[in-house]
Amino acid sequence: MGMMIGRVDHAQEAAMRRAELIYAQARSELSTRLWQAALGAGDGSYARTPKMERSAQGVSLDSLMALMMARDADDAAPARRASQTKAEPLAIPTKAEPVVPAARAVAAERPAGLGVNAGFTNILQASAVRTGIPAPALAAIVNAEAAKDEDGRWRVYSRNPRSSAAGLGQFLSGTWRGEAERSGTWLNSLCIARGWVDGRGKVIKEARSQLLALRYDPEASINAIADYAKGNLDRLRSAGVHVGQGLDDIAQAAYFGHHLGIGDAIKFMKGGLQAGRARRLLDAQIGNGAANRRIAETGDAVSAHRNWLLGFVGRNIRPARFAALQPVGPGRVS
Repeated sequence: MGMMIGRVDHAQEAAMRRAELIYAQARSELSTRLWQAALGAGDGSYARTPKMERSAQGVSLDSLMALMMARDADDAAPARRASQTKAEPLAIPTKAEPVVPAARAVAAERPAGLGVNAGFTNILQASAVRTGIPAPALAAIVNAEAAKDEDGRWRVYSRNPRSSAAGLGQFLSGTWRGEAERSGTWLNSLCIARGWVDGRGKVIKEARSQLLALRYDPEASINAIADYAKGNLDRLRSAGVHVGQGLDDIAQAAYFGHHLGIGDAIKFMKGGLQAGRARRLLDAQIGNGAANRRIAETGDAVSAHRNWLLGFVGRNIRPARFAALQPVGPGRVS
């Protein structure tokens, strides 16, 4: 985040926020439609862009302004946990949160542990106990997905301007809704308790915007990451994909499922991703120009995408950075 210079009176600040919000909302909706057309159908947390419900639909500008103010309060205390009985978060920010390159270097050099993100410790450890996914693996996924401040602090309100991906886990709208409807997940239990699903287990229309806003709640997002990881690891193993027992093995396999979606993850890990799909995935991640250069270097889209993704995972999914989260004693994954 940039440094604040001088003082801005409240009226001017309100006007600035109003203009920023209007612009960001319009840009987000437009870019979502463009990327839906560009990526086509698929199965992935990043790669697929399902029909996006407009989470801000029916909300007045004054209400959105109030939500923006609530965002500032949350940024001041990102680790404030959300209970299942309190009023659901209503913040629906749309401003893109680009990852600051310096944040990657800061995070890479930090000793094992969460550092400035220590406020998320309890949520990560509780999610790990509940699902059996090691807390360092969950932290590594968040660290790879979420945008960051210059000091490496995870931005709860991270938003991908090229898709509907949002929150610490960068869940697409459709993927998030799927986890809300999947029996046994933390998110599904919350939706049942709040009356957000019907008798068939489907999210009711009236609750969709509130459900999507929960992606910006750190407790909901981290618990969803853990459930999604567990489900994907189970499906990878059922499909005959070898997933090792080491901490790196678990974290990286879970991330492939999170990043690609289970269908593409199985194909990727078995070496069977089709050229056309690989090209679309690579375009979505690094842009058409960079994708063209990589394809020219390797000779084909499948190799170019594989090299890029393996490199990204090798650099970013390193759970040993967060080893301090791992309990000592029986059951520890090394």
